[in-house]
Amino acid sequence: MNKQMFPAKPTVFLLLILVVMLAGCRSESEPVPEVEADTSIQVDAADTIYRHGVILTMHDAEPLVEAVAIRDGLIVAVGDSAAVVDAHRGSNTEVVDLEGQTMIPGFIDSHSHFSQVGLQAISANLLPPPDGPAQSVGDIQQTLTEFIETSSMIDDFGLAIGFNYDDSQLSEQRSPTRQELDAVSTEIPIIAIHQSGHLGVYSSLALEQLGIDADTANPDGGVIYREDDGVTPNGLLAENAHIASLIQMLPQFSQQQTFDMYAAAQAIYLENGFTTVQDGRADPVTVASMIAADQAELFKVNVISYPDLVMTEQNDLLAGRYMSLDAPGRFRIGGVKLSFDGSPQGKTAWFTEPYFQPPPGESDDYLGFPIFSDENELARLVGMAFEQDWQLMVHANGDAAIDQMVRMIETVGAEFPERDRRPILIHGQFLRADQIPSLVNLGIFPSLYPMHTFYWGDWHRSSVAGPKRAEFISPTGAVFETGVPFGIHSDAPVTFPNSMRILDSAVNRTTRSGHVLGPDQRIDPLTALKAMTIWPAYQHFEEDQKGSIEVGKVADLVVLSDNPLEIESSELINMHVVSTIKAGEVLYQTD
Repeated sequence: MNKQMFPAKPTVFLLLILVVMLAGCRSESEPVPEVEADTSIQVDAADTIYRHGVILTMHDAEPLVEAVAIRDGLIVAVGDSAAVVDAHRGSNTEVVDLEGQTMIPGFIDSHSHFSQVGLQAISANLLPPPDGPAQSVGDIQQTLTEFIETSSMIDDFGLAIGFNYDDSQLSEQRSPTRQELDAVSTEIPIIAIHQSGHLGVYSSLALEQLGIDADTANPDGGVIYREDDGVTPNGLLAENAHIASLIQMLPQFSQQQTFDMYAAAQAIYLENGFTTVQDGRADPVTVASMIAADQAELFKVNVISYPDLVMTEQNDLLAGRYMSLDAPGRFRIGGVKLSFDGSPQGKTAWFTEPYFQPPPGESDDYLGFPIFSDENELARLVGMAFEQDWQLMVHANGDAAIDQMVRMIETVGAEFPERDRRPILIHGQFLRADQIPSLVNLGIFPSLYPMHTFYWGDWHRSSVAGPKRAEFISPTGAVFETGVPFGIHSDAPVTFPNSMRILDSAVNRTTRSGHVLGPDQRIDPLTALKAMTIWPAYQHFEEDQKGSIEVGKVADLVVLSDNPLEIESSELINMHVVSTIKAGEVLYQTD
């Protein structure tokens, strides 16, 4: 691996801050003079040159430059402003003045669910503040009522879907019941999806259409929650029970409707500075639709899909031309996904120690549960990924699930030739300190989730894991100390793909109540930016093409309103993306 991929030591970071501060002072007092290029003999003319700003490259050998030149979507020069302009300005070159703003590489999505962000965009918003209105069950009912009265989804599909209620933020501190959804409508089936994505509440009509009643047994790796009689479903379904039901209930969108949802999702990511996004758990139908969208040249960003291996192991798409770094267009399949457990905030993650407060109906020794109780079947699936050289992405939140991942990678991987496979741990929220060396030794790339410190940090302390364990969630500080690259992500649509919130949560780890959750796990802004650019590029085997501002790489760039290395850390959340540039083309620009 290129040495610049590894985290810089704190002393290097302090020196970089000094360099940036000095550079900022120089640009204000001694602006670089205009240089007239001799366009008559210019043979290396760029399409665009950016200068007069702070340009942070994420390349340790040359961390700060004055100008960037782009031709045919690639970076052709970086360095001193006068030199770049002199060598690369032609008669048709556009020279863009950054006006002191900060340019960085385009954000690379370490983990989210692109296709579901599109579905979220056309569904009822059940998020709590600051992202939505739902602070009580009554708010959920009101939002769903208004949605049914105004949304075309009702006329088109006869179904109402609400996204991202959060029981930890509701005044009732519980999920709604089927009867509370029935109070909204008994004529239209209603689904309210939990913010984790791992649970959902279904109205009585929805349960009836699914054929779920008192005689329906819990599926393997899933739970149908019951009323006080112990048998009647109360409407709340978890994990495989919810996922299978949601797939069954979702309408058959037309190709144009699907494309419209993808376009809506793409606009959200571009507004947040993402030039490469991930669809982190796709079914075969979604993969096929994204291939069609790519062939229709819909995608302006790069989309990397990780199909669920259980759903797609017999699908020819996994052996096709899209399972390649050189796939045509801007869509490709990066590997396959397996989920080993569920959600800590939804209390379905798999722990080695009991939950601080177990969910209703569970005993005090409740640990959550694995998705795969049959490890022989799990070993078969992991072995298939290793045999086919598919990059394996594993969802594991609880430490017991992470133990299972380590065990599978170590034992199954030993049966195959050693290669650079870069298996990915997604979330790893309750990663223990003693597990981190195993990730390093096995080459497992951790894509961590510090956004939980804001959204659910207080809930983890008071209800999920207790004060002590909660302080170590998403331990970016401990992973950084090992010297290995890692990513940080939004898991959208669980949270919005808000790049500034991702950055802020990793640097500050401040909860909704203002508590700093695990102060020793905070990382500096430069490290956080690397975990959103060059290191996720490495995660996706694309570090030679993307993730830093270097000659020869794709000109994926973002302009920020402020310099994240200079402003107060508390102000990071107030920065915004000014423009997003993909392969040299400006795809998003603030007014």
